[in-house]
Amino acid sequence: QVQLVESGGGLVQAGGSLRLSCVVSGRTFSSSFMGWFRQAPGKEREFVSRIRWGSGGNTYYADSVKGRFTISRDNAKNTVYLQMNSLKPEDTALYYCARSQYATRSPLDYDSWGQGTQVTVSS
Repeated sequence: QVQLVESGGGLVQAGGSLRLSCVVSGRTFSSSFMGWFRQAPGKEREFVSRIRWGSGGNTYYADSVKGRFTISRDNAKNTVYLQMNSLKPEDTALYYCARSQYATRSPLDYDSWGQGTQVTVSS
């Protein structure tokens, strides 16, 4: 059983930055993948980024955030981060951290989820 707790959301003006954190507790294998998703009102949950928990830390980004967002992890702190720069109003959403056994973009393949943290970008 893996527990995930996100934090770091808030209200920011367009062009600003935020850093989200996801503290991971429980049993997480080095082969696991940690992902960030977001969901805006009335829209489906959308893949943002993922990183391999173990060695290598391979990363992958959605085209909509590539070059603006950076995912990273600190295994010693059991924490995954999402640094978000050059934020746009269309980035406004509830952001979730999740875990999967697979290198995947589909939320259906993630078996553990946090409660989410709200990010609001004003124009």
